[in-house]
Amino acid sequence: MIVCPNCNHQNPDGAVQCEACYTPLPATTSCPNCGAPVQTDASFCGQCGFSLENKAEAEAGAEPQTSAPATVAMTPSAPPAMPDLPAPEPLVEPEPLVVSSSVPDPENLSAQSNLPPSPPPATPEMSSGNSATPNQGTIAPTRIQQQRALLNHVQTKTNIELPQNLSIIHLGKPNEQIPPDIDVSGFPNSEVVSRIHADIRVEGDAYYIEDVGSSNGTYINHTPLPKGNRHRLRSGDRISLGKGDLVTFLFQLS
Repeated sequence: MIVCPNCNHQNPDGAVQCEACYTPLPATTSCPNCGAPVQTDASFCGQCGFSLENKAEAEAGAEPQTSAPATVAMTPSAPPAMPDLPAPEPLVEPEPLVVSSSVPDPENLSAQSNLPPSPPPATPEMSSGNSATPNQGTIAPTRIQQQRALLNHVQTKTNIELPQNLSIIHLGKPNEQIPPDIDVSGFPNSEVVSRIHADIRVEGDAYYIEDVGSSNGTYINHTPLPKGNRHRLRSGDRISLGKGDLVTFLFQLS
């Protein structure tokens, strides 16, 4: 992945332009240690941690200078002398607590205080074969709402819902190599659309579109989408298949 220096978006390997902010991406090279792709201005390989600066110095004939860590001799110090403390005075023993073993009768106690005896605590009634349990409220199951995505054809006001069971959705016209999941041959001016025109990739809740080698190109909000780059679709994006804005869709999420 190539990280955009402007917005820190992670772009796929080989991309020349950020798919989020369209900023030109830095060039990449291969790590001399593990072969992973790294940026030409990187100091370390993000895959194996190999120092690219030491490699450049070795190729230029300069030996990297390494300094031996300084060692400091530590001599054990004698423990500090503890002063003689006076002997503590003996503690005063507490008097033992005498607890009466006789328990007062509640009726006599209530009679002395002229108060009626308190009733015994209520116990839950037990029916034969069933134990008393507190009533528990019924919790209705929560239904997970799935996000729906659709394409609205601007010229005919037709809505096309994207399939939810596909991770790659092919846009184009009927052919023998890659049949389209969304066939645009029935729309007006479909001659500007290639048979294998563009793909919409679904990654989690994100949707990406990329041109797969069409003849007349793919345009996002009137801006051409370079081949090999992909654009993350947001609700309201305008997708034009071919030049002239003749076959146009609006991407919508619901």
